[in-house]
Amino acid sequence: MASDSGEVVTRFAPSPTGFLHIGGARTALFNWLFARHHGGKALLRIEDTDKKRSTAEAIDAIIDGLSWLGLDYDAPVVFQSERAGRHAEVAHQLLTAGHAYKCFATPEDLEAMRAAQRAAKQPLRYDGRWRDRDPGTAPEGAPFVIRLKTPDDGETVIQDQVQGSVTVRNAELDDYVLLRADGTPTYMLAVVVDDHDMGVTHVIRGDDHLNNAFRQLPIYRAMGWQEPVYAHIPLIHGADGAKLSKRHGALGAENYRDEFGILPEALFNYLLRLGWGHGDREEISRDEAIALFDLAGVGKSPSRFDLKKLQNLNGHYIREADDARLAELVAPRIGEGIDLALLTRAMPQLKLRAKDLDELATGAAFLFKTRPLALEDKAAALLTSDARVLLAKISARLRNQDDWTVAALEAELKPFAEELGLGLGKLAQPMRAALTGTTTSPGIFDVLALLGREESLARLDAHATSADASQQA
Repeated sequence: MASDSGEVVTRFAPSPTGFLHIGGARTALFNWLFARHHGGKALLRIEDTDKKRSTAEAIDAIIDGLSWLGLDYDAPVVFQSERAGRHAEVAHQLLTAGHAYKCFATPEDLEAMRAAQRAAKQPLRYDGRWRDRDPGTAPEGAPFVIRLKTPDDGETVIQDQVQGSVTVRNAELDDYVLLRADGTPTYMLAVVVDDHDMGVTHVIRGDDHLNNAFRQLPIYRAMGWQEPVYAHIPLIHGADGAKLSKRHGALGAENYRDEFGILPEALFNYLLRLGWGHGDREEISRDEAIALFDLAGVGKSPSRFDLKKLQNLNGHYIREADDARLAELVAPRIGEGIDLALLTRAMPQLKLRAKDLDELATGAAFLFKTRPLALEDKAAALLTSDARVLLAKISARLRNQDDWTVAALEAELKPFAEELGLGLGKLAQPMRAALTGTTTSPGIFDVLALLGREESLARLDAHATSADASQQA
């Protein structure tokens, strides 16, 4: 089904009570991809009717997270709180048409009703006490809510694009509130009115909303509106199969960006594969995702979030990323006043093993250290008295080297190692400790080339000891 124009229209409708969590980000992605795949429109609605819990900071975080993921929208953001008048208008239309009614039950009446239901071990639901009652029998000026008159016999069937055919007996649905006594609309009413007015054709959301679909359809039918196509996506679980929580990684998109150093294209790809598949493909580009995505590929079982898989996929995208772009992202993680040109030159080697931006920053830190270098314990352990003598010999050999390139340095040191009867690794280990202060780094010739002749020799000399001095010691 499409809109009157034949166009597919989807929407992402988060409540701004917190960050853009991982489940919400995936829902946003699926909506966006479905619209883009069909050449339709993707819309964004902020459901901010809960004024006590909705915050401007949360709204900013959600919009920022969506933008970072590269999800753009085809119309200005709709704020549900600005549409309360329209929601109330529809509630009164339903009332006038006989599809809704005034309920004058007091909070005390409803609590007594629920207490009786609990005692009888019955489901807790409104018993319809004002459904067919004359509102004129209510005390004059008594407050009331407007309730939807839901069908009380038969059943409702939804042909869900993910869950398949789902049936609910209408007797299980109660006459829920559309408009509160203070005139404010409820979530159920606001969602339906907004989806209709925005021309939404496909409602793609978590399967925790499946029950809501059965409660919302009667409004569409009572108003004579075209019903949307529903697609309820299974929720995300942790790697252990339990409901996703913060300990599993149920964090905001900004956490993956700022704390985990994840690239947006990596999270985009990972979320895409979290509950949707296309054969055995793991690495799928943005353009490929638009071309391939459809609801038929969404599984019925909950998907499992695995941070290690995300980090491994992130490593792939780091290796694919532009070096200058990576340098811009990594520099703030190292410190202030970072030489971006040097960092960019180092990226081809640094990104070979890194899984996130923090690992890139850690790997690049040696380039910007000042002498005397602080040594990690493992690096200090490598700088034995024999190793320091070896460093002096290496420094003397390199001092005559004017061509300070990877190829020239390799051509100089490999034969030197053979002359000394050592493997190249025996030279590289103490050199790496002296040059970087660590035991892990890019290739030793790359390290020398990146540091440059003057800085390399100075760092080697800082830890070198002549054979004579060693003997005297």
